[in-house]
Amino acid sequence: MTKRLNFMAHKNSGIDGLVAVEAWIAKSFDPKLLELVKVRVSQMNGCAHCLHMHRQDALKLGETDDRLLLLNAWRESQLFSTRERAALAWAEALTQIAKSHAPDDVYEEAHTNFSDDELVALSIGIAMINAWNRLAIGFRLQHPADHKRAAA
Repeated sequence: MTKRLNFMAHKNSGIDGLVAVEAWIAKSFDPKLLELVKVRVSQMNGCAHCLHMHRQDALKLGETDDRLLLLNAWRESQLFSTRERAALAWAEALTQIAKSHAPDDVYEEAHTNFSDDELVALSIGIAMINAWNRLAIGFRLQHPADHKRAAA
């Protein structure tokens, strides 16, 4: 994949705004669960760079390899709590919004498991990882392994 513009090197108020929103989310929602959501959304969007970064961040927060390996099949695994399942279902619904239209049953399950403030923070977190995925994929932000291969 040919690298395009390095959007992260172009510090501007737009990028600064995205970073500021991320800082707010980090203070407003469970960081370990948010990393799980970020990995799942990045899987759905096929963003190698974000998958790598958020997998590493999740592991640092105590997430396990087994759960990350089974994240794509979370519905079939007993490793995920009711709260995690609600967050993952909501993340999938919002990520596929054009197709899903955020179904009422998925919303109700999320709203049952999260306070209003938590649900807003989770939803903004989902919107943000979708935004970062689109920027990373659109500008061909490279996975660290691609950097190593190019340098060799």
